[in-house]
Amino acid sequence: MSSSSAFNDEKGGSSSVGEPEYGHDPASGGIFSSDYKRHDDLKEMLDSNKDSLKLEAMKRIVAMIARGKNASDLFPAVVKNVACKNIEVKKLVYVYLVRYAEEQQDLALLSISTFQRGLKDPNQLIRASALRVLSSIRVTIIVPIMMLAIKEAASDMSPYVRKTAAHAIPKLYSLDPEQKDQLIEVIEKLLADKTTLVAGSVVMAFEEVCPERIDLIHKNYRKLCNLLIDVEEWGQVVIINMLTRYARTQFLNPNMNESLLEEGSGGDKTFYGSDEDEDDDEEEKDKKEEAHAMAKRKPYVMDPDHRLLLRNTKPLLQSRNAAVVMAVAQLYFHLAPKAEVGVIAKALVRLLRSHSEVQYVVLQNVATMTIKRRGMFEPYLKSFYIRSTDPTQIKVLKLEVLTNLANETNISTILREFQTYIKSMDKDFVAATIQAIGRCATNIGEVRDTCLNGLVQLLSNRDELVVAESVVVIKKLLQMQPEKHSDIIKHMAKLTDNIQVPMARASILWLIGEYCEHVPKIAPDVLRKMAKSFTNEEDIVKLQIINLAAKLYLTNSKQTKLLTQYVLNLAKYDQNYDIRDRARFIRQLIVPTEKSGALSKYAKKLFLALKPAPVLESPFKDRDHFQLGSLSHLLNAKAGGYQELPDWPEAAPDPSVRNVEVPEWTKCSSREKRKEKKVEKPFYSDSEGESGPTESADSESDSASGSESGSGSEESGSGSESEESEEGSESEEEEEEEDEDEKDKKKKKKQELKKPVQESESEQSSEEERKHQRKMKQCKSDTESESEEEDSESESSHSESEDSESEVEVKKKKKAAESKPPSKPVKKESKKEKKEMSLLDLDDFEPTPSPQVTPVNTFLSNSLVTDLEGLSLSDAVLSPATIAPSSALKSYELLHRITGEGLSVEYCFSRQPFSPDANMVAVQMQFTNNATSETKNLHMEDVKLQSGMRVKEFPEIELLPAGETATAVMGIDFCDSTQAANFQLCTHTRKFFVSIQPPVGELMRPVFLTENEFKKEQGQLMGMNEITEKLTLDVKCRNEHAIVQRVTTAANLSRVPCGSDKECRFAGRTVNSSSLVLVTVATKEEGAAQLTVNCEKMVIGTMLVKDILLALTQ
Repeated sequence: MSSSSAFNDEKGGSSSVGEPEYGHDPASGGIFSSDYKRHDDLKEMLDSNKDSLKLEAMKRIVAMIARGKNASDLFPAVVKNVACKNIEVKKLVYVYLVRYAEEQQDLALLSISTFQRGLKDPNQLIRASALRVLSSIRVTIIVPIMMLAIKEAASDMSPYVRKTAAHAIPKLYSLDPEQKDQLIEVIEKLLADKTTLVAGSVVMAFEEVCPERIDLIHKNYRKLCNLLIDVEEWGQVVIINMLTRYARTQFLNPNMNESLLEEGSGGDKTFYGSDEDEDDDEEEKDKKEEAHAMAKRKPYVMDPDHRLLLRNTKPLLQSRNAAVVMAVAQLYFHLAPKAEVGVIAKALVRLLRSHSEVQYVVLQNVATMTIKRRGMFEPYLKSFYIRSTDPTQIKVLKLEVLTNLANETNISTILREFQTYIKSMDKDFVAATIQAIGRCATNIGEVRDTCLNGLVQLLSNRDELVVAESVVVIKKLLQMQPEKHSDIIKHMAKLTDNIQVPMARASILWLIGEYCEHVPKIAPDVLRKMAKSFTNEEDIVKLQIINLAAKLYLTNSKQTKLLTQYVLNLAKYDQNYDIRDRARFIRQLIVPTEKSGALSKYAKKLFLALKPAPVLESPFKDRDHFQLGSLSHLLNAKAGGYQELPDWPEAAPDPSVRNVEVPEWTKCSSREKRKEKKVEKPFYSDSEGESGPTESADSESDSASGSESGSGSEESGSGSESEESEEGSESEEEEEEEDEDEKDKKKKKKQELKKPVQESESEQSSEEERKHQRKMKQCKSDTESESEEEDSESESSHSESEDSESEVEVKKKKKAAESKPPSKPVKKESKKEKKEMSLLDLDDFEPTPSPQVTPVNTFLSNSLVTDLEGLSLSDAVLSPATIAPSSALKSYELLHRITGEGLSVEYCFSRQPFSPDANMVAVQMQFTNNATSETKNLHMEDVKLQSGMRVKEFPEIELLPAGETATAVMGIDFCDSTQAANFQLCTHTRKFFVSIQPPVGELMRPVFLTENEFKKEQGQLMGMNEITEKLTLDVKCRNEHAIVQRVTTAANLSRVPCGSDKECRFAGRTVNSSSLVLVTVATKEEGAAQLTVNCEKMVIGTMLVKDILLALTQ
C-alpha cells in the first residue's frame, strides 16, 4: 500500500486510469490493469533478467520525468541497474540518477562504488555520465572522491569526458570552496587542451572559480583566439567575454592616440596664441619643444596579439547565434580602434529581424553605443524606424536610438517620422515620442523653434494624453528661452479649462507663475479660476496653485492679495498634510507680521530665483560602465557574479608572457609554409597558434622573417604597417596580394570605369585624342594598377613606416622595371597632347590626369619616374586650370605662416563645379612658401570625416621653392552639413593638423528658375519648410543692387527675375542632395524688410537665415 499512497501523492489525488503512454504499449500486457500497482510492476520489470524489459521500464521512467512527474520512489530499483551490461540501459540509468542524485543523497552514496567503477568503463559516454552523477551528489564527505575523479577525467583520452570534468569543477567549488587551489591546477591543465570541445567548458570553469588568475590565460591566449571559430556557440560567448576582459588588462588603448593628437594640436594652438607675449620666452621654448616632441612621438602600434583577437572574432559577426554576434559586438566596442568599430553595426542591425526578445537586448546595447559612437549607426537610420507591429518596449527603445542618432543633417527626416508616430493608438508610445521630440529640440538648437511650434499644434489634439505630455515637454523647452515665447504661455493658460491630466495642469500653473511678468494680465485670471476649483484638484495641482498665488502676491499684490489669502485659507484646512504645511510656510514667508523672522525679506529671491533649465538626457548615458551584452547592463544594476571591465593600462605589460616555445617540427614546417605562401594563405596555422605574430610594426620585414616563426613572417610580408596602423584596415584587406587573374579582372574593370568618365568630361576633344588617352592608360595600367590598389587600401599606414621596405614593394619595383621599355614611346604621344591641350577648355580637362598622376609619383621608383616624366603633367600645365579667385570670394586661412614654419595656406570656395564629382564643393588652396628653404612633397593624409562625407585630394605638389606660390583644387562632399573636414597637411618634414569648415552658403550651387517656377516650388515648400524673419536693412543696403550683392556674397545663389521692384528672389540647390533653396527679400518703408527662406532641409534653412540676416543688417 505504501507504493500506492506514494503514487496518489504524485498524482495530486487525481485518478488517471488508462493513460495513453502506458495503455498503448504492447509489452505491458495485463500488467497495468490497475492504477495502484503501476510502480510495483515497473520495479518487477527492473528486477527481471531480460534487458529488453529493463530498457522498456527505464524508457517509461525517463518519460515520466520528462512530463514532470515524480519518480523518486523508484530510486533503489533503478540504482541497482547501474552495473547492467546493456549500454542503452546504463545510459538511461545515469540520466535518471543525474536527476535524483541530489534528492536521494543517502541512497546514491550506497552506490558510490558502482559510480567509481563507471569512471573506468571503456565507453566514454558512461565515464562522463558517472562523473556527472558523482558531481551531482552534494555531500561534503565525498569531496576527496570527486576531486580524484575530476583529476582522472581531466587526463582522459576522450575530449567529451574532459569536457564533463570541466563542467564538474564549478559544482565541486560551490560544494567546498577550500578546494580552489587543487581545482586551479586542473583548470590550468585543461586550458592547455587543444580540442575545441573542451575550450568553452574550461573557460566557463575558469570564470566561475578563478577569474582573477589571468596569468593562466597568457600561454593559451593565441590558441584560444585561433580555436574560437570552431568552438560551439555558447563556448564562443564565454571565451569572447573572458578575452575582452583579458585584453583590457594586457594591451594599450587603441584610441589613445586620438586624444594625444587632440592634446598635441591644442598645445600648438596655445603656443602660437601666446606668441604675442615676449616676456615668457622660456615657457614658449618649453611649449615648442613639447609640440616638436608630439610631432616626433611614435604613432600607436597595435600589439599583434590584440590584432589577432580582433581578426579572429570578426568572422563570428556572421554567426547564426544572436548571443555570439552580441559578444563580438561588445568586444569590438570595448577593444577596437574607432575606425574599425563600424563593422559591428551591420551585424547588430541584422539581429533586429529576430524575435522581439532578441531585439530588446540588441536595442538596449545599440542605444548605449549610439551615445558614444553615433556615426556608426547613421547609415542604418531606417532600420530603426518603428513598425506598428512592434511591442511597446521595442518601440520606446527604437525611439531612444533615433533620438541619439539625430543630428543637423537627418533631423528633418526624423521629425517627419515622429509626426506619424504621434497618430499611433499606443498611448505610452505617443508619450515617449513627444519626449523624444523634446530631447531633439534641446540637443539641436536649430530645430528648437520648429519643434516648439509642432508641440504647440499638438495642444489642440483631441487626445488628452497627447496634450498633457506636450505641455510637460513644452514647459521644459520654454525654460530655455521664456522671453521669446510669451504667446505660447498665453495659449497654454487658455488650456486650463479643458486639460484634466494633473501633471499637465501643474506644469501650466508652474509656467504661468514662473513667468508671470510676461503675462501680467492673464496670470491673475488663471489664479481666480483655479481658486474656484481648488477643492476638487489633485494634490500636485493644489501645490502649484499655492505657488502661483505666492508668486503673484509678490509681483502683483494689488490684484491678487485677497485671492492669495482665500487660497491659503482653503489650503489651511486641506486633508493632505503636505498642502497644509506648504500653506502655513508660505503665509509666514510672504505676509510679513511681527513674529515673522528675517526670511520674509528674501521672499522674492526665494520664489522668483532663476531656475536652471532641465537637462533632457538619454537614460542610457552612463550605462557603458557595465560591459555591453551583460545582464548588469540590461538591468542597469550590478547583477550577482558580474565582473567589472578593467581600465586600460597606462603602459603595456610585457607581451613576451604570451610566447610559447615552438617544437622543432613546427619550425621545419614553417619554412615549407614560407615557400607555399605565394600560392595561398592558410586560414590559421599551428605555428601562429603557438608562437604567433610578435613583431612590431616598426621592425623591418627582413629581420622579422629571419627571427620569427612562419606565421610571423607571413604577416610582416603582407605589410605589417597597414595591419597595425591607427585605422587598422579590415581583416580581408590584411590578406596576401590577390592572385594574378584577379588583378587582370580589376585592371579591366578600372579601364571600363575610367573610359566613360573621361569621355563625358572632355567632349570637345577629338577621336584621336581619346585613342591617345586610352593607349596611355593601357601602358600605365601594367605598372600602376597594383600601386593604385595599395594606395586605396593602406595609404594612411604608408606614411607611418616609410623606412620599412616590405617584400610587396620590392616585387612592385621588379615589375615596374620589367615594364620600362613600352613606357618610352608614350612620351612622344603625351608631348603632342600637351601642345593640343591649349586648344581645349582646361577647366574640363584638368582633373582627368590627377587620379593617374598621383600614384606614379608616390609609389614608383625614382628611375621609373624619370622615364615616365612625359606622362605626369607638371605643375606648369596644371596651374592655369585652377580657378582664379574673383575679388568677391572670401579667403580663409588654413595654415598661418608661423604655425606652418614658413608655409602659409589660404583657401576659398571657388563656386565653380568640381568636374570629377558634381556632388563635391570645389575648394581652391593657395600655398605660399615664406621660408628660406624649399618645401617638398606637399600632400594630404589621415583624412577624418563625419559619416557620409568624402574628399578628393589635391595632386601632390612635389616642389615649392622659397618665396614661390602654388595653387591646387580639392573637392569635398560635405554631405549638406557644416561639419568640418579634418586632415593632415604634410610636407617632406612636418605634418600640420588643419580643418576646413564651410559656411552654409557655400553648400549650394545656383539654379535658374522663372518667376512662375519659383512661385510653384515655393508653394510646395510651406509649413515647417518655411522660415520668415523681419529685419531692418543696413543704411548702405537699401537699394536693390546692394541687397543682391550681399545675398549672393553670403550664399552661392542665382537671381530669379521678379515683376515687383520691392522683392528680390534667389534660388539654388544644395550640392549633395540637390534640395531646392529659395530666398525672398521683400523691402518695405524706412528700411524694414522681410526675409523668407524655403528649404526642405530645415537645418540648412535655419542656418542660411542667420547668415543672410547678418549680411543685410551689418
